[in-house]
Amino acid sequence: MDYDIVISGGGIAGLTATAAFASAGFSTLCVDPTPPVTTRDGDGADLRTTAFLQPAQAFLEEIGLWPRLADHAMPLQVMRIVDAGGPVAEPRVTKDFDSTDISGKPFGWNLPNWLLRREMATRLGELAKVDFRTGTATTALFTREGEARVTLSDGSKLRTRLVVAADGRGSPMRQAAGIGVKTTRFGQKALAFAVTHPIPHCNVSTEVHRTGGPFTLVPLPDLDGQPCSAVVWMEDGPKAERLYALDQTAFEAEMSARSCTLFGPLKLASRRTIWPIIAQEAERLTSQRLALIAEAAHVVPPIGAQGLNMSLKDLTALRDLAMDRPEGLGDRQMLDAYHRARIADIRARVAGITALNRISQLSTEPLRDIRAKGLDALYSLKPVRTSLMRLGLGARG
Repeated sequence: MDYDIVISGGGIAGLTATAAFASAGFSTLCVDPTPPVTTRDGDGADLRTTAFLQPAQAFLEEIGLWPRLADHAMPLQVMRIVDAGGPVAEPRVTKDFDSTDISGKPFGWNLPNWLLRREMATRLGELAKVDFRTGTATTALFTREGEARVTLSDGSKLRTRLVVAADGRGSPMRQAAGIGVKTTRFGQKALAFAVTHPIPHCNVSTEVHRTGGPFTLVPLPDLDGQPCSAVVWMEDGPKAERLYALDQTAFEAEMSARSCTLFGPLKLASRRTIWPIIAQEAERLTSQRLALIAEAAHVVPPIGAQGLNMSLKDLTALRDLAMDRPEGLGDRQMLDAYHRARIADIRARVAGITALNRISQLSTEPLRDIRAKGLDALYSLKPVRTSLMRLGLGARG
């Protein structure tokens, strides 16, 4: 074999997978067609942020990535849900989900995606069993019972025991294996950008619900002496495109109004990016000598910090199975066990987040009133509130 494991995709999930398997002693190749953009202002930089929930942070610590990330991470102590679905855009129901109700730790820690790629790529350079090739893609897959053969875009062909597809929602490796997907389209797009604001965020992540989808502010470290937050603003597609095209002054007025000025006037602190919102799940998680993880396996709307944290649960399950039986790496027994370990949780979370997103889109006022009353009722029952928080952190429902 040329490598024990070939990982298709060098995004955050692929880089984490590479560090995890190499730390466990497996020779690992990671390929990605695009070199990572590792500066905030670089052309093509990913300005979104990722919140690592408690279980994900523990896994990153275990595989040696967290020491590189800890100094850059902003703790998320409180998740605040604000319903502003009344006749005017102002808070009418505000509820705080505080991590101290269930744990001595924050819910999670937030980091910019461009910084994650920088620190993770640096960590891979410190590991002996890693080959990280950018500007190279996987183009073909041929498998048989004992091995997989992967063709790369540079024409080379490699033999490996296991291929891990971490190559996104349009996964070339998933398509090569003939695995289908179920896709739900919401007619939404999300705007992502950073803002500064005069009122401190106090480590509170705030979701403001009105129509079209949530407007979410997630704490970041101060920027030029001003409190700073990452924003994900979900709206119906045509409205999102209209907002994206506004000049800066008009856009700042719109986003300040949509935030109900909870943090004062918002000032744009980065360029804007826009992308479509879908939910998607693979029909199965494995094929011969192939395992799907992350967005190759499941895509969810950006609600409740579930996306990458689901991905790291995939990776934890796959890594643990590999370490339990290294002699069976990539065989049918291992991959069947991986599918069984993850498929029920994936289907439940995709369905749950899809339902939450539908609720967040509500536009008619009577339905928005029901949403507000539902939030109030859920929060008022402490056992329900704490159960929801534990479920959000990854506990089984």
